[in-house]
Amino acid sequence: MENDSPTLVKSLEGGSENKMINSRNTVILFIGVIVAGIITGFLISRIAPTPNFSNAKSLLGNDSKNSAKGVIVGSKDTKSFSDDVEGMLKEGGIEGEGQYHLERPGGVSQNVYLISSVIDLSAYVGKKVKVWGQTYEAQKAGWFMDVGRLQVL
Repeated sequence: MENDSPTLVKSLEGGSENKMINSRNTVILFIGVIVAGIITGFLISRIAPTPNFSNAKSLLGNDSKNSAKGVIVGSKDTKSFSDDVEGMLKEGGIEGEGQYHLERPGGVSQNVYLISSVIDLSAYVGKKVKVWGQTYEAQKAGWFMDVGRLQVL
């Protein structure tokens, strides 16, 4: 038994060194992967074309030429945006519902409160417009709509 003990001690010491080497290799490999990722990202950013967002304003309806009478902006999907209404576009919702509203004859009870997932309505505030949208149930607003299409009247 006395001869077995030193062998056991030697194998434990050798295992400790192997763990240390494996740990060091793992750290070096990890750092290498990070450096390779940074270099790859840098090279791709230099090679890939830069996106051009210059026409994004006109797509959203922010362009001043899009606010001329008769211009229609937004989606052409009349099935999803099937409800329509006309009025004067104003800022402000009602108790947290809507960001804008259409003023219509008959007073506040006839207002239509609006949001838009397609058009930036801020470019049309103060203009008489016709909007097409999808009506949603609301807690405070009598009529609440997500506008998908707009025509300046």
